[in-house]
Amino acid sequence: GFSIPKESQNKVAKFSFHGTPAELRHGDVVIAAITSCTNTSNPSVMLGAAVVAKKACELGLEVKPWIKTSLAPGSGVVTRYLQKSGLQKYLNQLGFHIVGYGCTTCIGNSGDIDESVASAISENDMVAAAVLSGNRNFEGRVHPLTRANYLASPPLVVAYSLAGTVDIDFEKEPIGKGKDGKEIFFRDICLLVVQSSVLPDMFKATYQAITKGNPMWNELSVPSCNLYAWDSTSTYIHKPPYFKDMTMSPPGPHGVKDAYCLLNFGDSITTDHVSPAGSIHKDSPAAKFLLEHGVDRRDFNSYGSRRGNDEVMARGTFANIRLVNKLLGGEVGPKTIHIPTREKLSVYDAAMRYNTAGQDTIILAGAEYGSGSSRDWAAKGPMMLGIKAVIAKSFEQIHRSNLVGMGIIPLCFKPGDDADTLGLTGHERYTINLPNRVSEITPGQDVTVATDTSKSFSCTVRFDTEVELAYFNHGGILQYVIRNLIGPKQ
Repeated sequence: GFSIPKESQNKVAKFSFHGTPAELRHGDVVIAAITSCTNTSNPSVMLGAAVVAKKACELGLEVKPWIKTSLAPGSGVVTRYLQKSGLQKYLNQLGFHIVGYGCTTCIGNSGDIDESVASAISENDMVAAAVLSGNRNFEGRVHPLTRANYLASPPLVVAYSLAGTVDIDFEKEPIGKGKDGKEIFFRDICLLVVQSSVLPDMFKATYQAITKGNPMWNELSVPSCNLYAWDSTSTYIHKPPYFKDMTMSPPGPHGVKDAYCLLNFGDSITTDHVSPAGSIHKDSPAAKFLLEHGVDRRDFNSYGSRRGNDEVMARGTFANIRLVNKLLGGEVGPKTIHIPTREKLSVYDAAMRYNTAGQDTIILAGAEYGSGSSRDWAAKGPMMLGIKAVIAKSFEQIHRSNLVGMGIIPLCFKPGDDADTLGLTGHERYTINLPNRVSEITPGQDVTVATDTSKSFSCTVRFDTEVELAYFNHGGILQYVIRNLIGPKQ
C-alpha cells in the first residue's frame, strides 16, 4: 500500500537516540496516542488499556523510549477512576501520561517527535506508523512523518506501543520478552476488567464545577463593549476579509476567464489535503508569516489553534506534505508550478502571484474530491487563494455544498471523462462562460469549458438547488445571510 520496492522492504534505519543506538524498520510505531473525545470516555476500554499496562509492567515489558506516547481522555472523570483504581501509575510507567483533555493527536496536535527519529524517517524514506484511538487517520493529519496511521481501541494502542510495530500478528507473534526472558503474547496481558472503580459521584463532582473553569480562565478580563475590538497585531484572531468592500447589491454570477490551473489532482483528495491541520511546518508559508510577526518557532502552535486568523489559514491551505500534484510530475509535497514562468513555488505563493496579476485560477481533480471531515476551511482557504472553480469527476456532497457557500463553482466532468481522458495537462488556460443573470442558470445544467489549446468539453455545474444558486448570486452564503439580515431580500 506504500509502494515500497521489494528490495527495500526490509530496510533498517540506524540512528542514535540521545546516545543510545536505535533502529527503525518500515511499520515501526513512533506515535502511540490514547486520544479522542469519543472512546476515551468509555470506562470499559479505558480501564482495559490500564489493565493491559498493569500486566505489561508486571511482566517487565517496556515501550521503546523514542515512541511518543500520550493519554488525552475525553472527560475529567477518566482521571478520577484511573486514579481510584490505582491503574494510572502503570500507564504513566509506559509513558501514557495525561497531557490534557480534548482534541490532540486525532486533530493533528501530536506535537513534534524527537529530532533524531524525524531525521531517521526522512533521510531513509521510512514508512513510520502512528497508532491512535481517535476517529481520524487521513493522510498527513496525525503527523507529517507518519505515513501509516491506524485507528485502534485504547488497549490495542498500548499493545502496539509495546510491540513497537504494526507489522505483527498478535495471535501468532509475541509482543516482546518479559523480565524472565519468556516470550509474552497479547493474550497474556489482555484481561477482563471489573468496573468497580467507576462511580456516579465522580461524574457529579467533575461536571458540577464545569462552568467555573480554571484560575487562568477566570482571571481573563472581559471587555464591556458591544463590538469586538480587533487587535491588528494578533496572530491568533484577525478580522476576516469576507465582507470587505461588500455592498447591499448582490454581485451576480461570475464566470471564469482564461484561468490557470493552480493544482491538478487525481482521485481521493480529502479535506485534510486541502485544509490546514496539525502542526505548522517550519519551512511553510505560514511559518514564514509567523516568524515575520515575531512568533518564535516553539510558539507556532497548530493550525487548529490559529483558525481565527485567515492570514495563517490561507497560507496553510494545500500545505499538506503528502499532497500529490500532477503538475509536479509525481513529486510529493505542497508545491505547484506557476504556469506563466514555469517556477516551482509553494501553493500559496503561486496563488498570490496569480492574484496580483489579476488572473483567475481553477483546480482539476479526480473522483471523491473533498472526502473526509466537512471542514469549513477546506472551502474558505481555496476561496482566499482566489480559486474560482473546481472541475472534478465527483465531489463529496458536503464539501461540494461548502464550495458553493464560498462562491466557488463546482463542476463535474461528464461520465467517462476526466482530465486524463480529455488530454488535459493543467498547463492550459480555461474559460467557463455562465449567464450574467442567476435566473438564467438552472440547477445541474451543462456548460462548455473551453481552453486556449482549442480543446473544449462539457461539464455539469453542481449548483444542485435554487438556494445554492442564491448563495452564488450573492458571492457566498455569508454575504447572502448578512444582506438578508440587514436589508430586504434580494
